[in-house]
Amino acid sequence: MVKAAGLWLLLLALAIPNTHAEASSMENSAKTHPLRAVHQSQIRSTQTIPETPESTPSVGQENDNSKLHNLYPFPQKVILIDVGHGGIDGGTSYGDILEKDINLAISRKLFMLLRQEGYPAVLNRDADYALSDDNRWHRSSSRHRRDLSHRKQLSSEIPTKLVVSVHVNWGKNTSKRGGIVLHQSEGRSILLADIIQDKLNRVYRNRNHITVGKAYYLLNQTQVPAVIVETGFLSNLEDRQLLTSRNGQMQIAEAIADGIISYLTAL
Repeated sequence: MVKAAGLWLLLLALAIPNTHAEASSMENSAKTHPLRAVHQSQIRSTQTIPETPESTPSVGQENDNSKLHNLYPFPQKVILIDVGHGGIDGGTSYGDILEKDINLAISRKLFMLLRQEGYPAVLNRDADYALSDDNRWHRSSSRHRRDLSHRKQLSSEIPTKLVVSVHVNWGKNTSKRGGIVLHQSEGRSILLADIIQDKLNRVYRNRNHITVGKAYYLLNQTQVPAVIVETGFLSNLEDRQLLTSRNGQMQIAEAIADGIISYLTAL
């Protein structure tokens, strides 16, 4: 269940300003006084072994979760940004470049862009920590499974419109590059993935295609439209330069934000 501190963190997220100037100030402030974001759950990079779906909560748990919607101060459904990895789990890497840091940087920018345009958004972490450490309800010795279930749980506890999970890719073939969006076997998820993919292809000037993420826990267990955005290949030199530069991260965040807004406008 959500700890009492979680409610205050949600209130803090809502209090973050929407103007561009204030958003820039927020990003700078976050570096020295990061919010402990909102909450929980995770997927690993496509280089890792696919996650095994966990069992779904009991009927009693589901009923309790539905009542939690009334506890949060959201006047409308939110866009949940799932920031991949964190803490002890660095994700994929290249030298001292860690995926978890890139995910956080892009996700913060995506959050600010959406808020600036008036779309309610929530980050499930806004600092470098493992979400599995906050999971006290899932009795499992596996940190990875606690992390995954924790990420999925938030979309059950607050009114959520859609979930966008931000990750970085890796490939043995270093010529492989560009963003790739994974989706559920569901129409709205496919549409969301297709629009974001088109926006990312414009950034990378390529023609990558969306793919169904059959083996991914978050996509299998989340009841709202959800996608995993692999923002680029850390194994590719051109992608790596884009993923690690402030300007490149902003281009990627803008592409994802444009895709989300286009999707919501099309509905």
